[in-house]
Amino acid sequence: MSEAEKTKDDKPIKKKGNIKFILTIIFTISGFAAAITANLLIPQVSEKVKIEVYQVGPIYATMNNAYTWVLAALIVLYTAIGVFSYFKKERRKKYRSRAPFRFAVGIALVLWDFLGTKIQALPQPFFPGPAGIIEAFLIEGDYIIQNTLYSLRLFSVGFLLGIIFGVGTGILIGWFPKVYYWVSPVLNITGVIPAVAWMPFALTLFPTPFSAAAFLIVICTWFPVASLTASGIKSTPKAKFEAARTLGGKTPYLVFHVAIPHAMPQIFTGIETASAFSFTTLVMAEMMGQPGGLGYYINASKVWSAYYKVFAAIVVMAVLFSLITWLVGLIKSRVLRWQRGLLK
Repeated sequence: MSEAEKTKDDKPIKKKGNIKFILTIIFTISGFAAAITANLLIPQVSEKVKIEVYQVGPIYATMNNAYTWVLAALIVLYTAIGVFSYFKKERRKKYRSRAPFRFAVGIALVLWDFLGTKIQALPQPFFPGPAGIIEAFLIEGDYIIQNTLYSLRLFSVGFLLGIIFGVGTGILIGWFPKVYYWVSPVLNITGVIPAVAWMPFALTLFPTPFSAAAFLIVICTWFPVASLTASGIKSTPKAKFEAARTLGGKTPYLVFHVAIPHAMPQIFTGIETASAFSFTTLVMAEMMGQPGGLGYYINASKVWSAYYKVFAAIVVMAVLFSLITWLVGLIKSRVLRWQRGLLK
């Protein structure tokens, strides 16, 4: 068969694949489109919901307006991701696999909006509708951003210091038997104690609530990172060390060019594990004596039974943790790019 004939045969296949992917994009965003349609067309039955107009800069909006804008932004976002994914096979496959879940999220929002806002069949004020949650951002968006930045600053300080101390401790434990003898029992004992249990001592030892909370995050980050780093260092095959010594490698070379690169997958496993523990500790520490942060905001909102604000803070937490997980995964894929093709 000639090249021209092959090209003719391939065109219908490519065209069919293009149509299927376009339908996948439409399927992905149709759930959110249904949520917009439902919000606009279904009347407000419950009289307990007060639709107020808020000013955000030069824009005036109700909670329903803001809710539909958020849904429209999601439609634009997932359409753009679909167009971006079209040009690479792996991204197309990933986009297709997530399409049913995104559609289901849109349908769930339709039901949630109907039950939580339109007729308020859910127990109130504990389960507000999605539009009610977005109303919190209309009322005090600046205050939520302020508390979010406080949480980010606290998390960044504690998490980064915990990684530095954890990797350093893990290298020392994994490489030097004497350090392992003295430090490993301490690591094992302190590692099983919840970080929040150290709060009374931290508040006594450190001069400010911020430094005390940062210490708790350091503690809960330090244990998994140090443990898995030490495990990675100790599991380095002796054949690699012998080959490096044959080529003239000294101890620093063996540590930084043989042992640590071999331990990198386990180091990143420790960091990924620690990120979840650290974020949980962050919120709990903020609830127990911080002058700001999302945990503090949740406590303050709960006192006034403003549960729509509590849910707003939870949404911000979910977005933040997703971004942190994505960033750690991005760094991991960059550092461990040599693993591509080796792992499924």
